[in-house]
Amino acid sequence: MARAQTQYDVGLEKTPANFVALTPLSFLARTAAIYPNHVSTVYEGRRFTWSETYARCRRFASYLAGRGIGPGDTVAAMLPNIPAMNEAHFAVPMTGAVLNTLNIRLDAGAIAFQLEHGGAKIILVDPEFAGVISDALKQMKGAKPEVIDVDDEAFGPKRIGEIEYEAALAQGDADFVARLPADEWDAIALSYTSGTTGNPKGVVTHHRGAYINAVSNILAANLGAHPVYLWTLPMFHCNGWCFPWTIAAAAGINVCLRKVDPAKIFELIKRHGVTHMCGAPIVYNTLINAPGAPNKSDARPLVGLIAGAAPPVAVLEGAERIGIRLTHVYGLTETYGPASFCAEQPGWDDLAADQRAQFKRRQGVSYPLQEAVTVLDPETMREVPRDGETIGEVMFRGNIVMKGYLKNEKATRESFAGGWFHTGDLGVLDKDGYVIIKDRSKDIIISGGENISSVEVEDVLYKHPAVLFAAVVAKPDTKWGEVPCAFVELKENAEATEADIIAFCRTQMPGFKTPKAVVFGPIPKTSTGKIQKFLLRDQVHSAKAILS
Repeated sequence: MARAQTQYDVGLEKTPANFVALTPLSFLARTAAIYPNHVSTVYEGRRFTWSETYARCRRFASYLAGRGIGPGDTVAAMLPNIPAMNEAHFAVPMTGAVLNTLNIRLDAGAIAFQLEHGGAKIILVDPEFAGVISDALKQMKGAKPEVIDVDDEAFGPKRIGEIEYEAALAQGDADFVARLPADEWDAIALSYTSGTTGNPKGVVTHHRGAYINAVSNILAANLGAHPVYLWTLPMFHCNGWCFPWTIAAAAGINVCLRKVDPAKIFELIKRHGVTHMCGAPIVYNTLINAPGAPNKSDARPLVGLIAGAAPPVAVLEGAERIGIRLTHVYGLTETYGPASFCAEQPGWDDLAADQRAQFKRRQGVSYPLQEAVTVLDPETMREVPRDGETIGEVMFRGNIVMKGYLKNEKATRESFAGGWFHTGDLGVLDKDGYVIIKDRSKDIIISGGENISSVEVEDVLYKHPAVLFAAVVAKPDTKWGEVPCAFVELKENAEATEADIIAFCRTQMPGFKTPKAVVFGPIPKTSTGKIQKFLLRDQVHSAKAILS
């Protein structure tokens, strides 16, 4: 319904003087103008300033525009955390086009689908992934994107395209004028969900949301001015949680890292004075248990954002021991990455480490610039009681929610039913109004009519001194319907038996919640550190494997 005009509308229209569409492109232009000589990016032996990064982005945007790339077009990138990937987050939208960052762990078939579905006209390719991209291009049935190779001396050359990235920049104009969005609702990025079965959904995000979440990151993580950010989180994952734009807004330094390597990470933290990083629990757990991990007294203190379901208390406590102060954040691809966080309260620092960890493992409250996150009964769409027990579905509302799913109106409508974005995660609200995730709906184990949270069982497993990684799924059982089955990856040189693990769990939780079987060995994980439970469900022939 159109709003009636009032005295505060007549003659007070939007003009170029008082209204500009929000876009993270403005962060780069501003920082380059104010801090032209401040270091923007370091990677191996390379170093750029913000004025150089701005010029490089405009050069590549100019090259793309010269190849006919413009509004509505898609440019894909199959790159690790290197300078070119960061630059693509600005150069591509400068042309009005949409950036599609591809998961570097995908197989050729999945990549071929995404390139076709998104209609990519150009793709940036790192030499490490030249083989899989070549296979994907062969599998494509329609028009194939042009390939731009991005050489990396840290890996070695391997070209499959007609031009290399630096040569493309050399052909571009450093004075190229960016095409700012006519509407801040214009798409800026396309990201695909994991798609454990069938084809993944293409999540479309817009300039407004990217701008707002970039600023929200600064507020939630207390970045301040000139942070030094270590790229442990893949830039392809939800556009690096919007941190390419965040670091530009804060005039910080991007410390690029090709892959997660604990020794390299500790070296970079010390050498560059890293202040912030992000990652999944697996990243921090790997650092905590790495040989040569520093003690808190010897470590440079830094802030780490940790995402996903409730991180184990052992991880939160362990991170503090090596100098990393963790803030728990939560979100999905559909919410630009994190859109809620566990806002700390006065007095938490005075608590014992285990008590403090229990508070900090909650998913928390809405991001500073997100409208709301809560737990609703999906049938009535009413908020559940704040009793820490009544389970509902976690839902978001606000500007940090996607435009929708590309070419999938039905899924878009369903995800926005009732005026909220439905996450599919099950959770509760505690007395403080903080969200606590109990599980994904498909990961809840129903044993003899009792609901068992796989997250709760995993948290106990992580307390065992021999356990490095753990995952729990439902295993079919003739008597109980299904029972918890634990998958355990042990620490190096550690030993434990199935009986040891089960006996330990029995001391920590009721008998019906304890695993009835334990499988030892490497646990499959995605490149972002998420454990691939659908593979584990397949392994034990879980009924939920069919539904995942």
